[in-house]
Formats: sequence, C-alpha cells, structure tokens
Amino acid sequence: MPESVDAVEMQAALLRLRRTSGLPVAFGGLLSDSRHARIAEVHGARSAALRGLVISSGSGLGGKSMALARPCAVTDYRVSRHISHEYDTAVAAEGLRSVVAVPVVVRREVRGVLYGALREPLTLGDRTFDAAVAAARDVEQALAVRDEVRRLLAAGRPEPDAAPGAAAGAWEDVREAHRELRALMPKVLDPALRDELLAVCGRLASATGTREPGAREVRLAPREVDVLACVAAGATNAVAADRLGLRPETVKGYLRSAMRRLGAHTRLEAVVAARRAGLLP
Repeated sequence: MPESVDAVEMQAALLRLRRTSGLPVAFGGLLSDSRHARIAEVHGARSAALRGLVISSGSGLGGKSMALARPCAVTDYRVSRHISHEYDTAVAAEGLRSVVAVPVVVRREVRGVLYGALREPLTLGDRTFDAAVAAARDVEQALAVRDEVRRLLAAGRPEPDAAPGAAAGAWEDVREAHRELRALMPKVLDPALRDELLAVCGRLASATGTREPGAREVRLAPREVDVLACVAAGATNAVAADRLGLRPETVKGYLRSAMRRLGAHTRLEAVVAARRAGLLP
C-alpha cells in the first residue's frame, strides 16, 4: 500500500490544527523505526530548518511526548528545564518559543508526533491542547484504517491444492475481506489510495471466476455494491446501515436500485446476479 498517510492525512491534520488553534506553525511526522520520527510535513515555517529533522524518543519536546505517549508543552522552548535541547538549533532558526507536541498512538503503539508552535513565549490554553489532540486523532484513525486494509489484503487466495472444505472457507474469507474493504473506503481521504482499493476490490470480486461468459454487463453505483456485499454476508438493512455509516432507509433505496439493475426480485437473487456479473466475489 502507498505510504499516503504522511503525505495526505498528515497534511490535512496539520492544516486543521492551524485553523482550529490559531497557531501559526504546525509540523509532524511518523516513526521511521521504533524510536525515531522524521518531520516530513511543515506548515507555516519561514525556513527549512525543521523539515527532515529526525526526532529520537526521549529527546526534546517531541521525543518526550513520544516516550510518555501523552501531550507535552513548554511555554518557552529556549529556556525550558523540562526537556533536553538536542534540537535547539532548528527550533531557534525558526524562532519557535511556545510549543505543544502530541503523539500519534494507534492501539497503544506510538506511531508519530504532531507539533503546534508560537513565536512568542505564551502559555498555551485548553483550546490549543484540544485542537492538537484532535489533529493527532485524525492521523491515528487514518493509520488504523490503513492497518486494517493491509490485514484484509494479507488474507490472500486459497492454496491451489487445498481441500474442498478449506478452499470454501478461504473464499468466504475473501468475500468478507471484500466487504470490509468497501466499508473502509469512505474513510480514506487520499483519492489515489481509494482508487487502488477499488482496483483491489475488483480483483477480489473476479477472483472466484463466477462471471458467466457472454453475460450482460451490469454497472452498479459504488454504494449499491457496498450494500450488496453486506447483504451477501447475511446483514439486515439495519446492520448494513451501521457498517456503512448510512441510514436504513438509504440502504433500502440502494438495495432496491441494485435489484432493479440486476433484474432480481429478492435479496438472494440480487447477490447471485451480482456474483454472475463479476461484481461480488
């Protein structure tokens, strides 16, 4: 999967941090290994001093935040006695004084760090802390989605020589992965990543080779396929609505439209027709 979180979701999170907090400078990056984060995105800077900076766990304000897995702040970075000062040159070059750092934590694992800063030594209030934490949560959610996508794609296809029962179970895993991937796509901000996920879903849908030769091509809207994928897994309209973040009435409308396009009269007929058309695995 492309490393799009630090290029897209990180940018969006930092822009949100600046907008909601009023802080003129925001920057951050993800961990390159278990102890180091590289500052890859910088907004509002006057120099290039911060970009590419590698932050070690425990060092400086961001490193302290990473080590403790909680937000940390200083009123005046230059003279603070509560942090180490390995990065004073870069901080001074940018003229930063009051700084807040928030770790990005996914399933209790620190994955990165976000900063917001002022060029004056002023005490940062609750509004600023809340904005920084909310921005970090945006990145955390994006990382969690990417992790789940990778997990689902790792399911793979059944072995060619697998026993019939095992192969059937593996195909059910493929179908469940297809459904979950489609449910995750609306949460992905990066258009390129969404297109790639759609392509993966298309490969999963055609993996069983159930499309009948010469069958009439049927086109369904993405949400119609999402709903059918849930229905194929046995979900009711209410359950499908909960999984997809839609209202039950909306799910019912998508299902009715899909059935009409597929020439089906029941939910089961719609699923079978979608599989014959190569729209579902």
